[in-house]
Amino acid sequence: MIKRITTQLALSGLLLAGTLLNTQAQDNALLYEVTGPGLSKPSYLYGTFHLVCPADLTITDAIKKSIGESQQVYLELDMDDPNMMMDMQKAMMMPAGKTIKDLLKPEDYTVLDNYLNQKMHMGLAQMGMLKPIALLSMMYMTVLPCQPASYDLTFAQMAASEKKEVLGLENLSTQLNAIDKIPMQEQLKGLVDMAKKPEEAKKEFTDFITLYKSHDLAKLMNAMKTSEFSGGDFSQYEESLLNERNASWIPVIEKAAKEKSTFFAFGAGHLGNDKGVISLLRKKGYTVKPLE
Repeated sequence: MIKRITTQLALSGLLLAGTLLNTQAQDNALLYEVTGPGLSKPSYLYGTFHLVCPADLTITDAIKKSIGESQQVYLELDMDDPNMMMDMQKAMMMPAGKTIKDLLKPEDYTVLDNYLNQKMHMGLAQMGMLKPIALLSMMYMTVLPCQPASYDLTFAQMAASEKKEVLGLENLSTQLNAIDKIPMQEQLKGLVDMAKKPEEAKKEFTDFITLYKSHDLAKLMNAMKTSEFSGGDFSQYEESLLNERNASWIPVIEKAAKEKSTFFAFGAGHLGNDKGVISLLRKKGYTVKPLE
């Protein structure tokens, strides 16, 4: 079961980051072309939603063309790193000797345990040593009526089939450190709320996917901001979850794009607002043009 976390971890990053966007995305688009100073060839940006049913994972001709014309692919994390699985498993564990049971009221523990047993046939006796972020990823997988697919893995596989290198914008510890700044009790509240209202959670998540498919990122981010299952007000963590990470990605994006035409794919929540990747690149003189 822990193995499944590796492919879906970024979902939680997107949901938390998306919750914090308080300004509208700049364009109703997911795919962008980047040109400008120092770039001999265009590079591309794509905003992903990390957990969808296969029928909702759409690889358009424009995406195929962008990847085909690129010489390398950057995801949030280096998905073909041979150490990724082991590092992920270690990072998803609670501190030594601690379990979810130590942090939840008995009645909340029972609600969450019953939900996991019903939906996943494993309860907190087996999974209570996992951090809330890991449980959240798995719980969101239960609201989909399918075996989930991943844009990130799909792009990594497309790159591999064309013998193109896959690299990461950040390392695992950077991503998890940002999430760890959210108090554990707030993260746990979101899990318990979801377990108490599974049908409402399922409808909300379906609405997220519908908005994503329509490319209406402004409405998607507003819907996430008002999510009933966010666990609390995450606006105070916007700087670490979004802005600091966006800013740290810009030098990586610039260097990679100047060396080779590159296809960059990351959570759609990082595209918009005045401190999003699009705006930061435009402020540095690059032309960022929507393609879809």
